[in-house]
Amino acid sequence: MLGLLVAVLASCGAAEQSDAQPDTTITVAAASDLRFAFEDLGASFTDETGTEVTFSFGSSGLLREQIINGAPFDLFASANVEFVDAVIDAGRGQADTKATYAYGRLALWAPPGTPLPDAIEDLTDPRYSRIAIANPDHAPYGLAAEAALATSGILDDLRDRLVYGENISDTFRIAQSGNASVGIIALSLVIADGSDHTLVPDDLHDPLRQALVVTSTGEQGDAARAFAAYLDTPAGRETMASYGFVVPDDPEPDR
Repeated sequence: MLGLLVAVLASCGAAEQSDAQPDTTITVAAASDLRFAFEDLGASFTDETGTEVTFSFGSSGLLREQIINGAPFDLFASANVEFVDAVIDAGRGQADTKATYAYGRLALWAPPGTPLPDAIEDLTDPRYSRIAIANPDHAPYGLAAEAALATSGILDDLRDRLVYGENISDTFRIAQSGNASVGIIALSLVIADGSDHTLVPDDLHDPLRQALVVTSTGEQGDAARAFAAYLDTPAGRETMASYGFVVPDDPEPDR
């Protein structure tokens, strides 16, 4: 989905990747499921280009609101394409840079001492008295978790057991702390943790289509475009896949 960005770099800015000034810094607002993958990518991008990348991780919905209200980010990497559309509609994103960079996956995770569920339907077991999910009002992974429970026919039975994290990283912390007996977590986070998990079938919810858009112009915008394009390089795609993201087979720019 990032082919257009690569073409733009080739035609008018390819040199900027190699000639970037050492003191160039971009700030990326990124969904919290991206923390470990993007920290790795940011480090390797800096090594290759000299451009520093700093991150502000949080729920996609809250980051969307910050950008619409003028927060000075250079790139928005959302866990939900609709939030990218909202930023563009508000005149805060460069529409030609909108692209799908990955699809996310959900996983069940239980803290030590609690048996890991074999399937999402096992959450009806009374031993899972508190089930952590991200807030579905502004966290795409929470919305997907709620949908997976509904599709499985168990949401109404479990609603009183649900506890909500502000974002998916916060949700994982709630489960890790023992304040929940199980969590429905981003696969990328449990892979980074190196712990056992059960994958949630992706046909239980709408695809977690993760999209990005450049939100600045000028030199900062050019550097942000370069980082977006870096996600579509072999190294970028390999890194994303290593954290459990499904990378589009044939990236093309979104329309």
